[in-house]
Amino acid sequence: MKLKRLSVSPLLLLACASPGLVAEEATPGFREDSRLFLTQRNVYFHRNLLNNPGGQNYREEWAHGMMLDYRSGYTRGTVGVGLDAHAYLGLKLDSNRARTGTDLLPMDSRGRPEDDYSELGAAVKLRVSRSELRYGSQAPMNPVFGTGNARLFAPMAIGFSLSSQERDDLLLDAGHFTSGNDGNSTNSDGALKALYAQTETRRVDYAGANWTPGESTRLSVYASRFEDIWRQYYASASQRLDLDDLRALTFDLNLYRTLDQGRAKAGAIDNTTGSLSVRYSQGPHALTLAHQRVRGDEPFDYLGFDRQPGTSIYLANSVQVLDFNAPNERSWQLRYDLDLAPFGVPGLTFMTRYVRGDQIDDSQRRGGSAYQRYGEDGKRWERDIELRYVVQAGAAKDLSIRLRQASIRASSQVNQADTADNNELRVIVEYPLQLL
Repeated sequence: MKLKRLSVSPLLLLACASPGLVAEEATPGFREDSRLFLTQRNVYFHRNLLNNPGGQNYREEWAHGMMLDYRSGYTRGTVGVGLDAHAYLGLKLDSNRARTGTDLLPMDSRGRPEDDYSELGAAVKLRVSRSELRYGSQAPMNPVFGTGNARLFAPMAIGFSLSSQERDDLLLDAGHFTSGNDGNSTNSDGALKALYAQTETRRVDYAGANWTPGESTRLSVYASRFEDIWRQYYASASQRLDLDDLRALTFDLNLYRTLDQGRAKAGAIDNTTGSLSVRYSQGPHALTLAHQRVRGDEPFDYLGFDRQPGTSIYLANSVQVLDFNAPNERSWQLRYDLDLAPFGVPGLTFMTRYVRGDQIDDSQRRGGSAYQRYGEDGKRWERDIELRYVVQAGAAKDLSIRLRQASIRASSQVNQADTADNNELRVIVEYPLQLL
């Protein structure tokens, strides 16, 4: 079993795991406000690639993950000090060399899936009033630098983050990160990348603000720099209109502007991408219509790690498999959601959506680009179906079971540049438990 190197001393992490070892002089509050969570996550992943000449067409793996997360309180005083730490263990349940490639499990030097893998990490945190500074292994979530979790474990980034909410309606957010690692990796100094370009950067900086002037209104602005790759700017607005006690309309607008920066290691970038969605809800039913547009001769790109993607793409048509972010792509989405609680099954929800993209064209792209070629007049579509059940009470309360099915089809050139035609099934069982 491989262990990732700690970003803090082993004695400090041991003190974290055993509060009794913390110095007796620590002011009450550090231990009293501490929390310890154990999350079990079981994932079955099946993907059948239908049009992948010369490549691996069939991928199927099953793995189980155990995530132990400790979050301390803060010492008393003007400056509060705390510590967050995590320990992850992933176990192979079913896989082999012929069926690997789902990114659930790391592979050895011979291309075989590892039987198990583990990771330890920690972050020190300081708090003054309602502002918090962190350093260490973290999982930020924002529109320009988000890690997320699409497999067993979330990718982690190493660096500084600062959040401040001195006013209830305004959150300020900033960060500086220099490395990261995949959720299926034990590498303590992995790369931060432009995902689609697969170009590395050793420094990412971002800053942003989230403002909620009313209960139904949200506004956000962010700016980021992936050193020697791009500068990226983001703005969003969301408004909910309650029509009556049962009906409501929700509008969401997201807009990105990306320009090459420094040495432009991914090539010239001049990209504006946005989406607008309208959601109509009536009791347990909801219908969403979304439109998304890319203006640029390269795809809209965002954070990636060594193998896995981040989640810093807050666009309506970024769905289960595809992002519909190809050069000059235009896409539409129709989605339906149903909450089955009023029909006698509380905790059960259903979702289905269909997204279609066209007008994909990078024929005017300048030379020196790191991106794959998409060709002219490209088209594609994705259909998703999801069923999710969350146990509402009893010993298994909060246990969730989620079935996700997706089908993707695209024109030949788009298939070569992005995800190939495939049918996919994911089964995800998750059980969170608070131990402390």
